[in-house]
Amino acid sequence: MRRTDEEEELLKLIRRYVTPGRRYLRLGGSLLGMSGRDRAKLLHELGQAAGQIGPGELDTLLNGGWRERKTAAWLVAVAGRSAFRDRLGELLLASEGPYAGQAYCVALAGFGTCADADLLVAYLDRYLRRPDLYYDQTAALGALLLLDAKLGADYTARFLAPHGLWQQWIDGPPGKVREDPDHYRRFIGDLCAFTDQAAEHCPTRLA
Repeated sequence: MRRTDEEEELLKLIRRYVTPGRRYLRLGGSLLGMSGRDRAKLLHELGQAAGQIGPGELDTLLNGGWRERKTAAWLVAVAGRSAFRDRLGELLLASEGPYAGQAYCVALAGFGTCADADLLVAYLDRYLRRPDLYYDQTAALGALLLLDAKLGADYTARFLAPHGLWQQWIDGPPGKVREDPDHYRRFIGDLCAFTDQAAEHCPTRLA
């Protein structure tokens, strides 16, 4: 069956931005184990890609599968494209697929405003009430803790209160979640530091 123009465009974008060097698999926790030449190469390539991709192309990727959405969110984060804030917030809250939510949280933490905190709060309000679901609760809490520190705010206080939603969630079926929320703050902070370093190679980085 002949592909449509939209399908051809998506495949072209996937080949250019998502699959080179299996990029979509390397964006996430595996970054933290990289060093030396491999790390420097990925930083440069990611920064360059974030500067080259256009808003329409990002929209196309964000309408794709988890690989496309995850990669697009990282490119948004590196380039500081806060115009995509609401779109990422919608995707995070919808939780329609696996593996991309962490990238949305990294981007929102990197944008660093009260508007980003509100999106993370909305997510936690919904999904910490679902101890039967292990989605991106830990990433969202880590990102919100980072924003608390950056903004001098205390958005996380009610979630972390004794017997609050965080405790109720970790006491549920997820089971293996670390109780200390600061672990997740450090983890998301390390990923945000990677986007900042990649941004040094992005000629169109937005302030």
